[in-house]
Amino acid sequence: MASDAAAELLDADILFRRAGFELRARFMLRAPWTVLFGPSGAGKTTLLRVIAGLAAAERGRLTLHGRVLTDTAKGIAVAPGTGAAQRRIGFVTQQAALFPHLTARANVAFGLTSLAPSARQARVAEMLRLFGAEALAERRPAALSGGERQRVALARAVAPEPELLLLDEPFAALDVTARVAMIEALRTSGVQVLYVSHDLADAWQTNANAIVLESGQVVAQGEARVVLADYRSQLLAQLGASTPSR
Repeated sequence: MASDAAAELLDADILFRRAGFELRARFMLRAPWTVLFGPSGAGKTTLLRVIAGLAAAERGRLTLHGRVLTDTAKGIAVAPGTGAAQRRIGFVTQQAALFPHLTARANVAFGLTSLAPSARQARVAEMLRLFGAEALAERRPAALSGGERQRVALARAVAPEPELLLLDEPFAALDVTARVAMIEALRTSGVQVLYVSHDLADAWQTNANAIVLESGQVVAQGEARVVLADYRSQLLAQLGASTPSR
């Protein structure tokens, strides 16, 4: 563990094993945006689930802003979620996973029960506006397109002000214009982000750091332009992607 905990958003040293797959991840997040790259089956989604507390590490330690979330040696495992007694980590998947019986407005309000009604209403309105979902407020998920559901899911995830937001290919259902708008909305919100992407342009657009994961191992991490330059040929072959013009 590094001595300057204040400089680290997340410090992770974890081992996870299941059904013949082994994830050994040692890394630190120091940047507001970090993009997680790697080929299919590398363990990217599994890593996010372990960080979120949705999958239990077999061994290791995980801290967020110096707060211990997981320490298997001491039996510490803080519950998943964004509440004050929880991990304060949000998680948005490609499928959005909205509550089907609730309107978009009610979905965004769902995690804000600790706020007074007036404050909750104001926060929901702010999030719907930030993510361009005001016109969707009274619709239920079945009446929304894939991209619209993602907008609402992002608004819901950011609303309780998590300390870290995990995104698993969150922009896959969005066109380029909407994708840029959602990234800008997330930047405006000030939330710290770790997200899985297969699009190298994401790292350039967000001026992110990057982590490269292969076969359950972190093989590179650091400033995206440096990391992706070093691994450019390998990533292009594995991801079928192209490096944007600089």
